[in-house]
Amino acid sequence: MNRTAFRLPAARPSARGRVAPLRAVSRRTTTRRAVRSLAALAIGASLALSGCAAGGAPGAGSAAAASAGTITWGWALPSTWDPVTSAIGNDLHALALVYEPITQQTADGDVAPGLAESWEYNEAGDEVTFHLRPGLTFSDGTRLDAEAVRQSLLRGRDGADSTVAAQLAVVRDVVVDSPTDVRLVLDQPDFQIPLLLSGKTGQIVSPAAIAEDTGALATRPVGAGPFILEEYVPDSHATLRKNPDYWNAEHIRVDEFVLKPTPDPSVIVAGLQSGQYNVVSIPASQVDSVEAAGFEVLKQEVLPVRVLDVNNTVEPFDDPRVTQAISHAIDRQELIDVANFGYGEPLWQPFPDGYVAHSDALDDLYPHDPDRARELLTEAGYPDGVDIELAISAESDPLAELIQQQLTSAGIRTSLVVQTPGEVNYITRKYPFVVDQFNARQSPVQALEVLFGEEGLMNLGRNTPADLPAAVDAARALPLDHPDYPAAIQNATETAVTQMPNVFLFSVTRFFAYTDEVKGLRGYVDTWRFEDVTVGQ
Repeated sequence: MNRTAFRLPAARPSARGRVAPLRAVSRRTTTRRAVRSLAALAIGASLALSGCAAGGAPGAGSAAAASAGTITWGWALPSTWDPVTSAIGNDLHALALVYEPITQQTADGDVAPGLAESWEYNEAGDEVTFHLRPGLTFSDGTRLDAEAVRQSLLRGRDGADSTVAAQLAVVRDVVVDSPTDVRLVLDQPDFQIPLLLSGKTGQIVSPAAIAEDTGALATRPVGAGPFILEEYVPDSHATLRKNPDYWNAEHIRVDEFVLKPTPDPSVIVAGLQSGQYNVVSIPASQVDSVEAAGFEVLKQEVLPVRVLDVNNTVEPFDDPRVTQAISHAIDRQELIDVANFGYGEPLWQPFPDGYVAHSDALDDLYPHDPDRARELLTEAGYPDGVDIELAISAESDPLAELIQQQLTSAGIRTSLVVQTPGEVNYITRKYPFVVDQFNARQSPVQALEVLFGEEGLMNLGRNTPADLPAAVDAARALPLDHPDYPAAIQNATETAVTQMPNVFLFSVTRFFAYTDEVKGLRGYVDTWRFEDVTVGQ
């Protein structure tokens, strides 16, 4: 059988790579020119990666170092410790502490070896074989081999409560060719699989834990990640210790990891000063005060974007002229300047500028134009305006309040309603119009399916444009380094965005404040990792 050997492709000067290295932000206002100038950096980063050995995950290849100290991270406790049933995108970062995926993401969002040290496709692109590292084990002592991978992936594909089933639907079979070789047989050519398996979809769960009680995984995860959960108190904290059997343990430089919910903004500085946290996620509103208190702030442009979810099977959102009016009524730059303290770029699509799936043709798709919004409402049968409700997750939401003002001034009279605490709207679909954040996916095809696919978790209406599946399939059938791939995936983005009701707002910047005892913290465009981070060393 002819096979195409795995390699990390170099970015092409004539076509953006998968992810330009969305930069660490050093000032409030960002410009498209500045972001686009990163193309040259992307070329250098990808070329450097292409020369890595099979073990080239973050930090691999350097001398081993002793571990000591504790990272206390103020971020978010996961909704569940089970990657198959997790419905919250942000769970990924906590889950990555205890589960290792088949592949990993680099800081720039590229794909690199994880549990698999290499992989290869057949010539047709409808089979991909992953070669696992020898000697892998789960935290319960169970051997992590090809059979364990098979069972974990099939649970994700076939489980009744799986939230990753749609992403694995293309997998017809998972075949164990040897203890370290596992082959995915696909229904169609799909070169997105290595990207897909670098996230929750590819996080492998112990078969012993699956056989014993899958329900217990919600609070007692059993994976093969860099840490092992020792204590978990919901809504309070999770205490983890270093996994000595982790395949890349020499680059985990702390003995303990404590995960806590993000504190109220008013007590962030006090929490850092008292040692309650040494790394903490902060909102844009707190950057100046935290820096003024003498703490460092890592500012990183990331793949997630702010968005208004819309169920277009519910009146008045079932008329596309209403959702277009909403998009015209919103002044995205004002949202950035006022509600987000100047951080971000206006967006009309789910991918930030610099990402391969971002289409320049969609820039300024619905420019701020309240008069045009009123015209569209009149055409839709609402000459006197329309009354709607916008669901929010907290009593106070400055972004939602500004959106409310903008919409109301254009004749879209908006009331804010607070969602029921703990309710996941992706599952209940109770609220048809919601302030949200799309937390990205590792594969752009996966992102399009989650947002716009007929079974997409974030597609509240569960309908999809008739021509979208073909556009998505055309992109997935091309290798990631194929010269036609950027145009194909951008066409899929355009096909979805121009027909679906989602109202995209602006790109996201993450902010992490940290104390001076923390060294080596770096930014990631998606999954946050802690290789070679030290505390007090």
